[in-house]
Amino acid sequence: MRNSLYLTALGIVMISCGTQQKTAKNKNIAIPHAPKPILTDKKPQIKEDEGEYYKVNIADISKNDNTISFGSIVSANPAGYKISKSYFPAVGQNFRQRYVILHYTVLNDEKSISTLTQQSVSAHYLVNSLPDKEIYQIVDENKRAYHAGISNWRKDQNLNDTSIGIEIVNLGYTMDSLNNRVFYPYPEEQFRKVAALVKDIVTRYNIPPTNILAHSDIAPTRKQDPGPLFPWKRLYDEYQVGMWYDETAKQTFLNQILTTNDIALQYNNPEFVSKIQQQLVQFGYKLTVNGVWDKTTKQTIEAFQFHFRPSNYNGILDAETWAILQALIQKYPQK
Repeated sequence: MRNSLYLTALGIVMISCGTQQKTAKNKNIAIPHAPKPILTDKKPQIKEDEGEYYKVNIADISKNDNTISFGSIVSANPAGYKISKSYFPAVGQNFRQRYVILHYTVLNDEKSISTLTQQSVSAHYLVNSLPDKEIYQIVDENKRAYHAGISNWRKDQNLNDTSIGIEIVNLGYTMDSLNNRVFYPYPEEQFRKVAALVKDIVTRYNIPPTNILAHSDIAPTRKQDPGPLFPWKRLYDEYQVGMWYDETAKQTFLNQILTTNDIALQYNNPEFVSKIQQQLVQFGYKLTVNGVWDKTTKQTIEAFQFHFRPSNYNGILDAETWAILQALIQKYPQK
């Protein structure tokens, strides 16, 4: 009996020790895992079957100028590691596409294609002169094309970095017997291609009207394209794209300046000239305010007239040009 009790007690001790040892052993080898962060907002899924294209709004468009994400996702591929998109995308991001710049090629269709694809100049899109339904894409929208050159608008410069460039096949202009420029028109079907393309781009990237510009707007001392015959007003009226002044506001300013006759009386006053130069800068052009009607100021006024008063683009400030400038500053103030 005593032996039996001894063996029973010994067995209990051994079982108890074995259990403690196992528990201790498990405790010693257990590896704690860091908890994954808890996401309060569920992120949209990436569609792998579409080549990883992300087409969902990622933020409040009222708080971020460019929040609609379109385009392929370019990711790193580090040797031996996997890039996880478990927490993609971050809300704090936007796009480089903040401008649309329109150009003409000064070449025919064939030469436009070869120049823009085989030389050091390029654009994202080329709109041919043919009555078809094709528009050529020659640079990825996510990449930088070489179309704007040295350029400025409002607070921005080097607009290749932030723009989508559209080249339009057009021969530009020729000179008449009086040495005046005669610009070539844009065929109806070509204009509709350009308008539809610009409308699509500005809608996808939420590009504001103030950032839909001519090459001559962003480089008035170097460029004249797309010239005075590109129908900016139709683009505004029919497609709700770009800038245009309100006729009522323009007429109010025009009546005001005609009543005071300030332009005629103050035209050569350096203070008046400086004020006009400051207003051109206020609207968006890069210009040195020096109180002189110099060549740069004349070219800037000409670029403004190309865009907003194409019936007369002599580069001279007149009452109508002044009134249109005031109406545009009022409608599109710099933020």
